[in-house]
Amino acid sequence: MIKEFKEFIMRGNVLDLAVGVIIGGAFTGIVTKLTENLITPLISLVISLIFPGSTNVDDVTKSLSFTVNGVEFNYGSVISAIITFLITAFVLFMIIKGVNKANRMVPKKEEQEEIVEEIETTEVILQDIRQLLSEQNEKTSGK
Repeated sequence: MIKEFKEFIMRGNVLDLAVGVIIGGAFTGIVTKLTENLITPLISLVISLIFPGSTNVDDVTKSLSFTVNGVEFNYGSVISAIITFLITAFVLFMIIKGVNKANRMVPKKEEQEEIVEEIETTEVILQDIRQLLSEQNEKTSGK
């Protein structure tokens, strides 16, 4: 049982998953700071221009609530959280799209090796053809 567990843990996809979780946790911090310090102030600026007297989404949506038997239902906060999530997801999408585009522009090492091998193979074939033609010329001139 311990041997099976060791094989399971040492399998590549489990290790990749662990690395992905750790990187994801670190990336969450980056996205949070990006959202708090760059995106949210930009949204606040736009909101202050559209709704004078409001400085952020929460100010605009705090009046979106109702009370039933003394219990307050603040659906404005839910709308604010959804808007923040969508903006964060869009920014993350744009970052990943940019990284993927940059990765496609740079050829991978394997592709470069294939190109080099193809060129070498073509040169070898051309040399063989030259040698065959010269041998054929020698045979026809010698007759």
